[in-house]
Amino acid sequence: MSRAVSKRLFDAMQACVVIAEITSGKDYAAYSADRILRYAVERQFEIIGEALGRAVRLDRDILTDLPDLPNIVAFRNRLIHGYDTVDDSIVWNIAQEELPILEASLRQWLRAHGDL
Repeated sequence: MSRAVSKRLFDAMQACVVIAEITSGKDYAAYSADRILRYAVERQFEIIGEALGRAVRLDRDILTDLPDLPNIVAFRNRLIHGYDTVDDSIVWNIAQEELPILEASLRQWLRAHGDL
């Protein structure tokens, strides 16, 4: 696997870690009341989507290991281009429910390819 792909996947994994760190100990009410926290989480999701989008352009085979990748990139696009229609509860739920699964998948992939 190319270093460029590994770098993008590592960047995405790191953004997952940041989201987990900055939302730790918080609930949806705290998240929705804190504009800076919401912006920080959205920015990290943008990084995840961009990094994974670039990775798949470099190597389409990663879709086998990360089948949700097109949805993740689409979520990034929604955050950026549909910024005025972002539903905070959806972002929060993805951060709490889906993100740990993605982080684990990225970690597993990086370990399997000797990049972690």
